Amino acid sequence: MWYNFGMIYEHERIDDLQIKGLQLIQNPSLFCFGMDAVLLASYAKIKKGVKVVDLGTGNGIIPVLLCGKYQPKQVVGIELQVKSASLANRNVTLNNLEKQISIIEGDVRDIKSFLKPQSAQIVICNPPYKKAKSGMINEQAEKAIAKHELNGALEDFIKAASYILNDNGQVHMINRPERLVDTVMLMRQYQIEPKKITFVLPYHDQKPNLFLITGRKHGKPFLSVEKNLVIREKNGEYTKELLEMYK
Repeated sequence: MWYNFGMIYEHERIDDLQIKGLQLIQNPSLFCFGMDAVLLASYAKIKKGVKVVDLGTGNGIIPVLLCGKYQPKQVVGIELQVKSASLANRNVTLNNLEKQISIIEGDVRDIKSFLKPQSAQIVICNPPYKKAKSGMINEQAEKAIAKHELNGALEDFIKAASYILNDNGQVHMINRPERLVDTVMLMRQYQIEPKKITFVLPYHDQKPNLFLITGRKHGKPFLSVEKNLVIREKNGEYTKELLEMYK
C-alpha cells in the first residue's frame, strides 16, 4: 500500500534530516543509515561545484546530505540492490534534487559499463565492513550484503574509485580499524595515496571502532593523522564535535 501521495510504502517512515528541510524515506527491513553516513558526509568537506560519485549509496543518504551541506555540481549514487536503488530514487524525488543527484542501479565491479574513467573529482565510499566469511551473517539478504563483502570486496570499491577519479581527485572512506592495513595497501596498489586519517572513538577512554580516511589519486606520500573524533562524553551525551557534524 502507498502512503503520502505515492512517496512511501507501508512499513516505511520519513525521517527529518534537520538540514535545509531535507527528509529521508527509510525502510527498517533494508539497511537504514547510521552515524557512519553522517560522519563520512561531514568529513568529506567537498568543494562547491565538484562532481561526486558515492559507491554503495544505499537509500541515498550521503548524496542527500552532501547536497544539504555543500553545493556539488552533481552527485551520482551507485547501488547494487534493486530495492535500495529504488528507495534512493524516491528520496531524490522527495527532496526535489533530481537536477543534482542521479542514482544508478549497478555493481561497482562493473563500473566501466556505466561511468567514464576520470569522470569525477570526489568519490565517497562506505563499503561493507566485514569479510565474506567473518562473523554472523544477517538472515535478511539486503542487510547481509550491506554489512559483509558478499557482492563486492574492499578491493573492488577502491579499484572502482581509482577508475573514476581524475588526477589529484580524492576518495573519502570509512571503515573498521581491523581493515586499516587492507585499506592503505589497496589504495597504494591502485595509485591512491593515503593523505589523512581520523580515528573515531565511542568515548574518550575507549579504543577506536571506526576510522575515516582520505586518499588522493597520484598524490605524493604524506599521511597526516588528525585529532581523534570522540562520539560521547562520560555522561553519555554527544560531544561538541559530533553535534557540529549533525548541524
